[in-house]
Order: sequence, then C-alpha cells, then structure tokens
Amino acid sequence: MTDAQYLDLAESALAAIERCCDKINEDTDADIDNQRVGGMITLTFANRSQVVVNLQPPLHEIWLAARTGGYHFRHDGQRWVDTRTGEELFGRLSQECSLQAGQALHFVAD
Repeated sequence: MTDAQYLDLAESALAAIERCCDKINEDTDADIDNQRVGGMITLTFANRSQVVVNLQPPLHEIWLAARTGGYHFRHDGQRWVDTRTGEELFGRLSQECSLQAGQALHFVAD
C-alpha cells in the first residue's frame, strides 16, 4: 500500500468514527464528546473516561487506546484488522465505547 492509499483509507475511517459519534449522540443519551486534532480523535464519555484513535502513518496503522489496552490495526485490503487478534477496528471500537459509556453503542464503517 502506498502512503497516499493509506492516508485515504485512514482518513475515511476517522471520518466514519466522527459520523458514528454524531449519530450516537442523536439517537442515545451517551453524550460522547469527540475532538479531532490532525490524525487523532479523542472520545470522552460522561464519566470522563476516554478512547483515543490515532493514525500511525509510518507504520500504515491505526491505533486504538482504551481502558482494556492498546490495539494496532492494519488494512487488509477490505477492512482494518488488529495485528494480534484479527479483530475488526469498528467492532473493537464498539466494544470499548460500550464499556466506557455503560450502554450498547455501535460504530460501523461506511
């Protein structure tokens, strides 16, 4: 994958996360504050806990930091998958945010 391809795919993933936050805030009382600075999105929940998603361009990865740990995702040609478990980014993000919000939240790629 070229750097340009990585950036297109990674930026698309971050934009999808932002759209999901907007939809979750419209449809639930989760009240996620999402702040984006460059290639990093910080999701802050009502209990002040956070999930951070950030781009790692030199590695062509997206990293997710949450209470349960850190996760590294690489694009396999179709989706972003964890380099250790093969789990998909949006599935893991849904689990982490659901834990921290105390309710079921669903993040999906467009």
